[in-house]
Amino acid sequence: MEIQFYGANCVRLSGKKASIVVDDNLAELGLKSATKAGDIALFTGPHGEPAAEVKLALDQPGEYEVSDISIHGIGARAHLDEAGLASIIYKITREDIRIAVVGHVYPELSDNQLEELGMVDVLVIPVGGNGYTLDGVGALALIKKIEPKIVVPTHYADKAIKYPVPQAELLDALKNMAMEPKETIAKLKVKPAELTDTTQLIVLERS
Repeated sequence: MEIQFYGANCVRLSGKKASIVVDDNLAELGLKSATKAGDIALFTGPHGEPAAEVKLALDQPGEYEVSDISIHGIGARAHLDEAGLASIIYKITREDIRIAVVGHVYPELSDNQLEELGMVDVLVIPVGGNGYTLDGVGALALIKKIEPKIVVPTHYADKAIKYPVPQAELLDALKNMAMEPKETIAKLKVKPAELTDTTQLIVLERS
């Protein structure tokens, strides 16, 4: 499985038979959409229509199987939940690779939610904070509970993105997370044999 980052909370997970795009609301933020025809589109929260004709669009908790990929959506309390909003955490499994993508969630997950999530190899998690999404402190709290092998931060300040709420700079978020990047790369190719017992932070360049 290969992971690319497109800005905000949008990532593409590419496999042999299918590609999954998560949280492509890029057109609303001043960027070009990352969704292509035939993709599987996942949304962790409120969204508009997919920008292309997708194979499947999901925005609800549940378990799904498509193109040799298992998708498990887990309901969670949204970060801003005054209106009773909910968010979805997606666990995406292909063969022996397990990737979890977190949306704008409140940084406390129940034991049942953590049990549903189970083992995670790669955790994609927002860090921009300022009341809009998780900040570095909240992200670190979840990382400690989930214990992934690799952490990929998303949703931090970017001059090209018109966020509705200013987001923290990545370096400031990482200081609060007390984590230093192992490397900054364009694409993350997840290989089970290369995963270690120590959690590593990988920064992905925006595609």
